Amino acid sequence: MTAPLRIATRKSALALWQAEHVASLLRQAHPGLVVELVPLSTRGDEILDRSLATIGGKGLFLKELEVAMLEDRADIAVHSLKDVPAELEPGFALSAVLPRADAADAFIANDYANLAELPNGARVGTSSLRRQAQLRALRPDLQLLDLRGNVNTRLAKLDDGHYDAIILACAGVERLGLGQRIRTRLASPGWLPAPGQGAIAVESRANDWRVSELLSALEDEETRIAVNAERAMNETLGGSCAVAIGAWCVVAEHGLTLHGMVGNAATGELLHAQADSAGDTPVALGQEVAAMLLELGAEDFLKPQR
Repeated sequence: MTAPLRIATRKSALALWQAEHVASLLRQAHPGLVVELVPLSTRGDEILDRSLATIGGKGLFLKELEVAMLEDRADIAVHSLKDVPAELEPGFALSAVLPRADAADAFIANDYANLAELPNGARVGTSSLRRQAQLRALRPDLQLLDLRGNVNTRLAKLDDGHYDAIILACAGVERLGLGQRIRTRLASPGWLPAPGQGAIAVESRANDWRVSELLSALEDEETRIAVNAERAMNETLGGSCAVAIGAWCVVAEHGLTLHGMVGNAATGELLHAQADSAGDTPVALGQEVAAMLLELGAEDFLKPQR
C-alpha cells in the first residue's frame, strides 16, 4: 500500500478542473494509487479589488499551496504555468509539465466579432499588462479597465454590461466547456501569450523522489522544451506581472524558434525579437532573445508599470 497523493489546489472552477485532470492522469498511469484534492484559498483569489501588480504578483496564487506542501498537508500543487513566477521558492521544483493546450488569448464579446469591430472608446476588461500593451498598440482609442476574478466571474461582468469585450486565455475558457464564448483567437506571431500560457504544471518538494517518480508519467517533453525557453527569457528580463512580457516558442524538427516581446501598457509601445536554436538549448535561446530585447531598449520598459 502506498500513501495517498494529496493535490493542493485553488478553489476556482478552473483550478479544480486542472487538479482533477492531473488526478485522473495519475490514476490512469498508476492503477491503485489513491489521489486526493486539498482545496485551498490563496491571497490572489481573495483580493479582487486591486491588480496583481499592486498586491504582490502571481506568486500570491502559489504561497498557500507551497505552505501546505511544507507542512505535509499536501504532496503536490497544480498550477496554470503562466501563473508560476519565473523563479520558484527554494526547495520546490516543477516536476511535470503536461501537454500544452491552446496558448492563444481569447477575444470575448456579445456584440462584436473581433477587435476591429469595437467602436471608438469601447471598454475592454483585462488586468494583464501584457494584454493591455498589445491592445494599446492595435487600438489606442480603447478604454482598458481592470478585470479580476475567476473565469465565470469575468464572463458575468461582461454579460452584466460592465465591459464591451474582455480578454481571457483560450485554454482556461475551453477547459471549462465555454469555448463557444470565444469570438476571435489572438495568436502568435502578431499577438504573443504569456510565457508558459496554455500549459499545466505540477509543483512538488524538490527532494521528494517518490512524488517525482509518480509525476514523470505526466511529463510532455516538447512542451517542457518550449516553456523552458519562454521562462528563461522571462527570468533573464526579471519578468513579473508588473511588466508586459510575451513569449512564444515553436518546437519543430529543425529546432526552436522563440518570439519575444516587451511592451509598455501605458503607451502601447512594443519591442519584438526572435531567434532560432537547436532543440536541446532552450534556456540559452531564452537568454539570447532577452539580450536582444535589452539591446533594443527593453530596460526602460521593465520598470514596474503599476
